[in-house]
Amino acid sequence: MKKIPSAIATSLIVLSLGAGTVALQGCSVARDQSSMGEFVDDSTITTKVKALFVKDEMVAASAISAETLNGTVLLSGFAKTGAEKAKAEEIAKSVKGVKSVKNAIVVRN
Repeated sequence: MKKIPSAIATSLIVLSLGAGTVALQGCSVARDQSSMGEFVDDSTITTKVKALFVKDEMVAASAISAETLNGTVLLSGFAKTGAEKAKAEEIAKSVKGVKSVKNAIVVRN
């Protein structure tokens, strides 16, 4: 049996450990998300919802937050009217890739 030179053996071990670390990091992108693609999709959805809030005159984008996890958008914050709360939910539902919306916005007078 031939011996592998120690420099080559060390390099192979380091490469193997590095590849395993990269693979594990890709699997644990964020809590409860199973892949990097899912994380990117959720980030894209959140960005689109927030951009639409800014464009809309009825929704106060600075008072309403949106976060996305596994295609579910969670809306939170404060609205001045029930109509503003409903409009924020309608906007979130209109974004491609949204599976559901949980509207936790509180109406304050």
